[in-house]
Amino acid sequence: MNKISRYLENSLNIVMAVALAIMVVLVFGNVVLRYLFNSGITWSEEMSRYLFIWLTFLGAIGAFKNKDHLGVDMLIKRLPNKMKKVVLTISELLMLFVLILILDGSWKMTMLNLGSTAPATGMPMAVVYGTGIIVSLSMGLICIYNLYRIFFNKITEEEMVKTSESEELIALYDEDDHLFRKEEKQG
Repeated sequence: MNKISRYLENSLNIVMAVALAIMVVLVFGNVVLRYLFNSGITWSEEMSRYLFIWLTFLGAIGAFKNKDHLGVDMLIKRLPNKMKKVVLTISELLMLFVLILILDGSWKMTMLNLGSTAPATGMPMAVVYGTGIIVSLSMGLICIYNLYRIFFNKITEEEMVKTSESEELIALYDEDDHLFRKEEKQG
């Protein structure tokens, strides 16, 4: 299971990196063409916008899997293990419910826009609205896997309270910046 998870995560990272690279090339190329040659690629802005949507949604999947979304665990840290599991189960079920709503809405929007095409690229708009389907299914599978781990005691106490808090992230970046500046002075 870990091999499959790692493979999917690496594939997701590659797709995101390629999308970001294409966005940079399209936007930079269009800026250069407009300023130097007074022309541009007509579909560049639209394609960059759609790639940004996909990049954002795919990044949300990766952050969700790694529990990198911000959260508040002040109360959960103080609960006994059994209550942590109850709260975590309720949390996962609520997220699963919201993901089902997103799936339903995305499916309806995708089906509604099957015949619509984007003005500049001619790309089917269903490709853009299909991001919600992929994200909700992916995150839903992660939620189901998390529920499985909770029910069969395959989750550690540390994993039950693992959330990223903004203060922790700021402290981490400050520490990295401090170490970088210290190395810079020595070198």
